[in-house]
Amino acid sequence: MIQKNATKRFSTKLRVRYSETDKMGFCYYGNYAQYFEVARVETLRELGIVYKNLEENGILLPVTEFHVRYKHAARYDDLLEIRTIISKLQGTRITFQYEVWNEEGVLLNDAETTLVFVDAKSMKPIPIPTFVLNRIQHEQS
Repeated sequence: MIQKNATKRFSTKLRVRYSETDKMGFCYYGNYAQYFEVARVETLRELGIVYKNLEENGILLPVTEFHVRYKHAARYDDLLEIRTIISKLQGTRITFQYEVWNEEGVLLNDAETTLVFVDAKSMKPIPIPTFVLNRIQHEQS
């Protein structure tokens, strides 16, 4: 769960589409990985770090860890708010924490992903680029 004293929080809203629900009418659990990706990309964009530009500059960010705890189900047409923070920057890695809330203010799940910065040519981990560190640290101060 996102800590109360955490750094800057970001918010992304998504609506559960019919095609994302299962036979029980719940948002299929596997969709949350995509929801977290949207939130992560938009968080970085808000900081001035655009995934597309990273890739164009030979930097990839594969997910190396993904943890999620489901508490309540989302349903078709629910408007979800995904609250995101960057919780850790260390070496070659960046870690994001997420909370998904519905319109009634119910926490549906919380999650964490860790990604590693990788050189696109060598496919080897690289240190977090200076411009990325500067953007994130500037926002957190």
